[in-house]
Amino acid sequence: MNWLTNFVRPKIRALVGNDVPDNLWEKCQKCEQMLFSKELGSVFRVCPHCGHHMKMSVKERIASLFDDGEFTKIPYNSCVSDPLKFKDTKKYSDRLKTARESGGENEAAVVGYGKIGGHKTVAVLFSFDFMGGSMGMAVGEAFIAGAEYAVSKGHSFLVVPCSGGARMQEGIFSLMQMPRTVVAVNKMNESGLPYIVLLTNPTTGGVSASFAMLGDIHIAEPGALVAFTGPRVIEGTIREKLPDGFQLSEYLFNHGMVDMVIHRKDLKDNIAKILGILTHKK
Repeated sequence: MNWLTNFVRPKIRALVGNDVPDNLWEKCQKCEQMLFSKELGSVFRVCPHCGHHMKMSVKERIASLFDDGEFTKIPYNSCVSDPLKFKDTKKYSDRLKTARESGGENEAAVVGYGKIGGHKTVAVLFSFDFMGGSMGMAVGEAFIAGAEYAVSKGHSFLVVPCSGGARMQEGIFSLMQMPRTVVAVNKMNESGLPYIVLLTNPTTGGVSASFAMLGDIHIAEPGALVAFTGPRVIEGTIREKLPDGFQLSEYLFNHGMVDMVIHRKDLKDNIAKILGILTHKK
């Protein structure tokens, strides 16, 4: 990207002035084609050259899934933001402040409700831009609030993880969110209400080891990495070459770990159909 920053952008600004935005172009991580940012929105942030599904913000995800983009947030219990007073190369409190200022979200997960194809649905959506979508205490509270609201209102529950796993800066408090979210999923099962998981790239670590693999239906986006530990670490441990596409959504589908792999443009219609079948509504 240096040639764009150091050569192309100054040339454009010399011609049209300093009103050229910094995010005019984006680079596809797979085929490395340069893509016009404005055009990506109209194709659900899917590369038109290779079909790579690029990461979406929470706002973009809501607009693509919910009827008319209407989504009402659900409040959840606040918690201590830095329980261990953790510091590595930077204070955890400073990392949180930076993430909140840059992404516009207060935490790595947003919980709320709306309609998908007319079906009332509660959803928890993860933002990878917020510290890699890592799961800390606040994310656990958001998940539990969503599940409890779904049970109390008789709504379906959709979770869209995009996460590197548990948040190391919260230590054991982060790991405790794994059993807490599993308990919340069990309450959904007892209620008989649909619990659907939409696996996106990446879904790893403590997230995949808890609520993300306990859905009634598992849908995955094409090319999504779904794993506990990434392939690079596994190869380094067992010192063997892994199969092509190992741990990607297509591989998991072929081995029975995922129910379906659906292109992003078709997700809303298919989720609406599934909700209609599971809730016995047209």
